[in-house]
Amino acid sequence: MKYLSKALATSYLCLSASFCYAAADLPPHSQVDRALDEHILVLNAQAGMQIEQSEQRKRDTGEYEFTLHGAAYRDRLLEGNVQNDYRDWEIAIERPIRLPNKVWIDSDIGAAALARGQHALGDARHEASRLLLRLWFAWQREQAQLIQWQAQLDILQQQAAITEKRIKAGDAPRMELNQVNAAAAMSAVSVRQAKLRATLAADELKRQFAALSLPDRPTLVEPQAIVQPLAYWHDIMLDHNHEIGLAMAEADFQSGLAERASADRLPDPTLGLKYTSLLDRKQRVAGLYVSIPLGYSARSANADSAAAQARIAADQAQALQRKVEGDIYHAYTHAVSSYEIWLQAGTAAIALRHNADLVARAYSLGESSLDVTLIARRQALEATLAETLARLDANESRYRLLLDAHQLWTSDNNAHTPH
Repeated sequence: MKYLSKALATSYLCLSASFCYAAADLPPHSQVDRALDEHILVLNAQAGMQIEQSEQRKRDTGEYEFTLHGAAYRDRLLEGNVQNDYRDWEIAIERPIRLPNKVWIDSDIGAAALARGQHALGDARHEASRLLLRLWFAWQREQAQLIQWQAQLDILQQQAAITEKRIKAGDAPRMELNQVNAAAAMSAVSVRQAKLRATLAADELKRQFAALSLPDRPTLVEPQAIVQPLAYWHDIMLDHNHEIGLAMAEADFQSGLAERASADRLPDPTLGLKYTSLLDRKQRVAGLYVSIPLGYSARSANADSAAAQARIAADQAQALQRKVEGDIYHAYTHAVSSYEIWLQAGTAAIALRHNADLVARAYSLGESSLDVTLIARRQALEATLAETLARLDANESRYRLLLDAHQLWTSDNNAHTPH
């Protein structure tokens, strides 16, 4: 009986140590790179980047093309009493010419569009990284709860063995065995529910990021305190925020379109070279010509509309910066608070596990009731679960802070460039 009591207490004290406390609780970097490269958000952004590159080339070369005109005529000319038929023809080639200031504006628009594509790709990879981190820790939470409930079930089964020995020794009524078995049955239900949630979480993670290989058991590490002040995270996150960069690039793009629409108030001329053969080549005409569109109202309306769109884009960029500043404060405060909550949860878990150990030992010696023992075990389990989840929350919130600061899953040669 003393051996079983000691084993029971040791088993419960090891409940919180059911995980491997190693240094790495994230998937390998190589798997993360591949998983992000294959994610649909990143693939679509890469396609968008190719589109922006094509648009830049088109703006550099211009959309105007040479146009070839040709015509043939039959000319009837009455000369005295004789009507002569002549076959005439003409050929012309023309091309609209962009004014020099429009060439420079189009080049700036192309550069802004390319920057927009680059920021969109970076933002897509960042959002995919956030999703991976969230799903990874969601799976770890479910796995952790499964392990904790399984450990609780094992403990209750050991408790049942102790109770049976006490019944045989005449130290406990048989109804206590029914109580323990009922508690074990409830824990078995919780185990099955936790296993279902863990299976679904793993499936969602694998569906989104097939390149990841999931370990058999989650790895927990000791949370680390956030030592840098808010100002540090505020500055570094604003300097390397793809979402803000994308909004600013969009504002530059719309501003360029507005400038281009304003420049289009003065239309581009069309220059042409024409050659005409008349009177069966008796008369030949060659020359240059120029044509200029005379419409103004539509061009003016386009310019006003583009200017309004540019103002909207600029306002949206400013509003987004304020939103991002709020997100930075939220992420920082969450990371700091999560670490403090974990410390408090750890203190409570240690105390309640110690109390459960003492109560279990007292029950094995006939000095405590089964009801008190089961309540103590339940409290210890809840405290251990709370400590485990608080540990995961603290680690996830810190990793999220590092991710948003481009200090997680980055290339080796630049700590602020997505790898």
